[in-house]
Amino acid sequence: MARIVRNAVLLAGLLLAGFAQAWTLDDVGKLAQQRAQTPYQPERQALPADLASLTYDGLRDIRFKDDKALWRADGLPYEAKFFHVGRQSDSVRIHELSALGNKPLPYDARDFSFGKNKLQPSRWGDLGYAGFRVHTPLNSPAYKDELVAFLGASYFRALGAGQRYGLSARGLAVDTAGAGGRPEEFPRFTDFWLEKPAVDAKQITIYALLDSARMTGAYRFDIRPGEQTVTEVHARVFMRISAGPRVATLGLAPLTSMFFFGESQPRAGDFRPEVHDSDGLMMASTEGEWLWRPLQNPKAPVATSFAMKGLKGFGLMQRDRLFGSYEDTEARYESRPSAWVTPLGDWGPGRVELLQLPTPDETHDNVAAYWVPDRLPQPGESLNFAYQLAWQGDKQQRPPNGWATQSRRGIGFNQLDASTLQQAISYVIDFTGPALDALKDDAPVRAVVSSDANGRVVESNAYRNPVNGQWRMTLRVQRINPAKPVELRAFLQHDNHTVSETWTTLVTP
Repeated sequence: MARIVRNAVLLAGLLLAGFAQAWTLDDVGKLAQQRAQTPYQPERQALPADLASLTYDGLRDIRFKDDKALWRADGLPYEAKFFHVGRQSDSVRIHELSALGNKPLPYDARDFSFGKNKLQPSRWGDLGYAGFRVHTPLNSPAYKDELVAFLGASYFRALGAGQRYGLSARGLAVDTAGAGGRPEEFPRFTDFWLEKPAVDAKQITIYALLDSARMTGAYRFDIRPGEQTVTEVHARVFMRISAGPRVATLGLAPLTSMFFFGESQPRAGDFRPEVHDSDGLMMASTEGEWLWRPLQNPKAPVATSFAMKGLKGFGLMQRDRLFGSYEDTEARYESRPSAWVTPLGDWGPGRVELLQLPTPDETHDNVAAYWVPDRLPQPGESLNFAYQLAWQGDKQQRPPNGWATQSRRGIGFNQLDASTLQQAISYVIDFTGPALDALKDDAPVRAVVSSDANGRVVESNAYRNPVNGQWRMTLRVQRINPAKPVELRAFLQHDNHTVSETWTTLVTP
């Protein structure tokens, strides 16, 4: 409670000083910098007993009333609705920025419908909100669709036209892969400022204040809806001086998704061919290399990284956009967005890190990807960075020459003996793209395949698929030690020119 009062006093002081007239990222940065100079004090709010005892379905029965949406009465192109706090959602403070100044938006139980729940909200007081969502006419001028939602820790997700929610983004990832033997740290947004849009606004702007045990942060989100909705993020992170062990892995622009099963990892007994929100990690370095790593659902946690002198972009992509690949009329995985991160400015050398966890079903996110700079800010230092995050559908970021359209593992008809078959790993990968489409059917295209020390490439081929015109690569690798993983890389080459992205995978033990 003392922390909440102290924050309220600090905000009131800023208002009196005139910051409400021109609220910017600098103002949120001042709050974050001041917090970073004090020990971390997690904010914990005891929920009323009747609210805390609600089941999952009971909490879902609490809904914000549409006619209470922020800015609906003003007839603006955007409006905001709020999520109710519950057992697994911490409270956040939300403010409105307008010509009238910086206005707190306190919780009001009368703005919610509580469904069949037997509750006494009049006794609760100001609970705050769990988060919020913004609506705008995304798919039709006649209806305001959900555009973006901020809910839980530093998570947020957005939609482009015709898309359905899938993967999420986060403000920051800290020691996600268990670096240093410590559990992951989850920074969270504690305060939001929603800038009231103009009547003809083409974007909406949101500010956020982040807090965590070893850092604080100030964020600005400029969200532009469209066929691909673009979120432009400007962030300033301040490291606390005395906050325990130093951060080992600081992940910028983190993405979180789900991969249950797919082309190279089918699931017996499920009528659906594939189930995933994303099917691969795509990366591009400033040196011109494009990489594609198909996702998997491993038996044990797997963390891999891709070092680069500079980052052009990365993203968790949902390339396969055919309904027939999923056959799920409810989940509609073919409509889940891809998320492509483009740095604004030079992020310097570092690595893209990919974490994949085992999941027993499709209700759990089990994939995370983020950028880790080589030089991490030390205690007392700060880090400024900016990027664009594009939520893409059918039209999405592609390599300029060629890309993989499917990747399948398995052996067809063969005459290998049992011992050789046990160690054999075979893949069939299809490629398409402008550089490949321009080649003649009999063009001398070569499959360039390499393996780490635990694998020996015994066969590789490349030829045009006579059915669909794409180029097919087949490869076979012999695993030397079955108890160890095998790292594979492969791409297509024509006249010593690379004509596809580099397909890469990790064969787990």
